[in-house]
Amino acid sequence: MREALPPHLFVVFGATGDLVRGKLLAALFRLGTRDRGVRHAVLGVARSQLDDDRFRTWAAEALVAQGHAAPEVTRWCGQHLFYHALGGVPDAAALRARMESLEAAHELPGNRVLYLAIPPGAVPEVVRWVGQNGLHRAPGWVRLVVEKPFGTDPASAAELNGLVARYFDESQVFRVDHYLGKETVQNLLVFRFANPVFESVWNRDRVDHVQITVAETAGVEGRAHYYDQVGALRDMVQNHLTQLLSLVAMEPPSSFRAEAIRNEKVKVLQAVAPLRPEDAVFGQYGPGEVDGRQARGYQEEVGTASQTETFVALRLGVLNWRWRGVPFYLRTGKRMRARKTQVVVRFRPAPVCPLGPECPATPNALVIRLQPEEGFDLYFDVKCPGQPLALDTQRLRFRYGEVFGRLPDAYQTLLADVVLGDQTLFVRADEVEEAWRLYAPLLEGRPAIQPYPVGSWGPEGAEALLAREGRSWFQG
Repeated sequence: MREALPPHLFVVFGATGDLVRGKLLAALFRLGTRDRGVRHAVLGVARSQLDDDRFRTWAAEALVAQGHAAPEVTRWCGQHLFYHALGGVPDAAALRARMESLEAAHELPGNRVLYLAIPPGAVPEVVRWVGQNGLHRAPGWVRLVVEKPFGTDPASAAELNGLVARYFDESQVFRVDHYLGKETVQNLLVFRFANPVFESVWNRDRVDHVQITVAETAGVEGRAHYYDQVGALRDMVQNHLTQLLSLVAMEPPSSFRAEAIRNEKVKVLQAVAPLRPEDAVFGQYGPGEVDGRQARGYQEEVGTASQTETFVALRLGVLNWRWRGVPFYLRTGKRMRARKTQVVVRFRPAPVCPLGPECPATPNALVIRLQPEEGFDLYFDVKCPGQPLALDTQRLRFRYGEVFGRLPDAYQTLLADVVLGDQTLFVRADEVEEAWRLYAPLLEGRPAIQPYPVGSWGPEGAEALLAREGRSWFQG
């Protein structure tokens, strides 16, 4: 059972934005109603000229629309949700006074979370303003939360880390990659290190290759302007897929404490071989038919002849004792055939097979499913009844929802960890910079864009990336 949260003030910069409305409000509401005895207040901060009542109405409408009960929402908003308008020229003294007033009214000891739910380009300005005006100091603890992406390349990431370090100790900084809040991602560590039957084969002697896929059926939708400046490599690969790579490939940590786990993740990134141009495929979705209807391509959606990638497939090698010679294939894309996030561990076939013409049997596969239907599948061959001898691939299946019911939202898990001061699921400064280092060659020499139709699994080059070594993307 999770420990109770300490009393705290949660300050959200960018409080009227889409992230707050779509994710953070619900997570804060669930935390606040789960631990009813915990003294807390949430202060939204933004430039919009709202007062407490109008902000509460806006927030309550969002929460009710997401399925939360109106009476409970109204009670929580009325007791715990507040708003401070920054105005044209932000007044740090007025914001400080408002925070201190709320802490006095709710008998809070000065524990503060400063959550930057703002566009990436505004993060340096706000960090500097907070630091220069002393808003990072309080009677209790203060924690800074920053959303991904952390910079746009190695230089900007290092610069941002340096700016944050000017005002905050690394122990105070929580860099959010919401994928790490998913129960299935967290359970990767337990699955590997608490089950010797898997850890004993988790190496180059038994594993043929690993596939990591994050496929989306949605397009850029309301994020067209932002996405066109970023692309799939920065938006998904450098953070989400790289985090999954490091968790799958890491060595056993000395303990399950945050620093021990994060140390091993960094070692994985340091061991990744430099990317070669022939090991990367960039794509962009074009027009196609989905459910009998014609769908627009990316360039039609953004209104330009943009060459921004909406799809990336990569082949990576981890040059350490455990993984040398085992390729890791990463793939992500928008407007794909199906929505899925999964890790597939393909094992090597049996070295000798006595089954005659039925050999080789289909290699075993372990599929770790993150969405939808979080869980695990283990594929193995069995003999079909009767004669002649024939094999059939079956699977052992586990789904979290069927055993434990509805899983906590990733943001709810992460926000609770911020308040508790647990950095296990957050990204350290050196990890950010190592991840950017991996992909610097692709930022400097971008591969040519290959088209793919809406509703497909990406460009032909993605299939060829595996086919040249006699492999294919897992279709289970």
